[in-house]
Amino acid sequence: MRPQLKKFIEQIGKDAIAIIPAAHEVTRSYDTEFKFHQDPDFYYLTGFPEPDAIAVIDPSNKKNPYTLFVRPRDPKMETWYGRREGTEGAKKNYGADKALPIEKFPQELAKMVNGHEKLFYRFGVDGKLDQQILTYLSAQRFRRLKTAYPPHTIVDPILLIHDMRLHKTPEEVELMQKSADIAAEAHILAMQSVKPEMNESQIESIIEHYFRMNGAAGVSYNSIIGGGANATILHYVENNAPLRDGDLLLIDAGAQYKGYASDITRTFPVNGRFTKPQRDIYDIVLDVEIKCLEATRKGTTIKERQKLSIELLTEGMKELGLLKGKTKDLIKKKAYEKYYMHGVGHYLGLDVHDAGRYFTDHRAKESRPFAPGMVLTVEPGIYVPVDAKDAPAKYRGIGVRIEDDVLVTEDGNVNLTAKVPKQAEEIEELMNNK
Repeated sequence: MRPQLKKFIEQIGKDAIAIIPAAHEVTRSYDTEFKFHQDPDFYYLTGFPEPDAIAVIDPSNKKNPYTLFVRPRDPKMETWYGRREGTEGAKKNYGADKALPIEKFPQELAKMVNGHEKLFYRFGVDGKLDQQILTYLSAQRFRRLKTAYPPHTIVDPILLIHDMRLHKTPEEVELMQKSADIAAEAHILAMQSVKPEMNESQIESIIEHYFRMNGAAGVSYNSIIGGGANATILHYVENNAPLRDGDLLLIDAGAQYKGYASDITRTFPVNGRFTKPQRDIYDIVLDVEIKCLEATRKGTTIKERQKLSIELLTEGMKELGLLKGKTKDLIKKKAYEKYYMHGVGHYLGLDVHDAGRYFTDHRAKESRPFAPGMVLTVEPGIYVPVDAKDAPAKYRGIGVRIEDDVLVTEDGNVNLTAKVPKQAEEIEELMNNK
């Protein structure tokens, strides 16, 4: 049994039962599907990689606390669509105490759930399963028999699971470091490979080819390969424009390794040399990134780090002539949002924007402090649109973002993506000494 599942069993208590579904395949068109991606919460607890499964977790069942309902072995279907673990594989390879064909779940539901005070289940994710559970609850409550004893309370398990996911185990950190290393090496290769007149799509293919050739399942999100003014579009994913001599190239790309995501952004000159205006913006963003990275440590809160990024970037924008006025007034009016309109980072793990609450109260006033085991990105940026008439002409069309993945430790932090150069001189040296 996975350590994560053991901890979950301990936390829900013996008077509860949990039903956690896997993801389903998603139709792409007609009779073809998108490549399957497992539900991260289900994967976190079970490690089981197949669709259409259901985990039933019952701490009070001493013999079989973990039952997995899975697709049965089927030679015909496996010939067409690939091998299945089946019930035996679910027990042998994924630690299930008991495994049954998924078709038996409806008839087993009442038998498993009756007698528990709490049901941990999230409605609104799997419509078919929602209906099965609602049908069970309705039938049991209307029968009014002594043998009908459905749960009195239904609890969304996500808050509990997501809080667990937020604090990485040493084993998870090891996987995240591997994901970060693969992505870092791909970014370095992109810096060494880029030339004027190449297409953004060619750089995308170089990066993603490296991911797969070095053990990653693929990308952890759609890669952003933005040359020139495309770098001022935060989630630019067309990746089909030519790269021009004299422009910057912003690459935001991460690998997915054994379920875990990395997320790196670097911005560098297509021809290997920063211009003076590019360097002006780059150095300010880099300074902010380094200071926010240093602040990503135990006890610092989400709000404090964001406030720091805003203050530093606003000062930097004043130096560049992008903003004019008193820093305090500019921040109050949110004038910085014209050129910096996002947060300075997010949680990272099985999802690129990973699970976990950023605030400790429902009004989003009490910001959560960082704690050992959390992994977050640090990604300040300045983006000057081409049509920013109030900006000095030399800065228009320049977008710069620098992003690292940082593990909070007991006495500081570890930059998981430190191997990718980010000092301007280091980048130029790398690009010009291939």
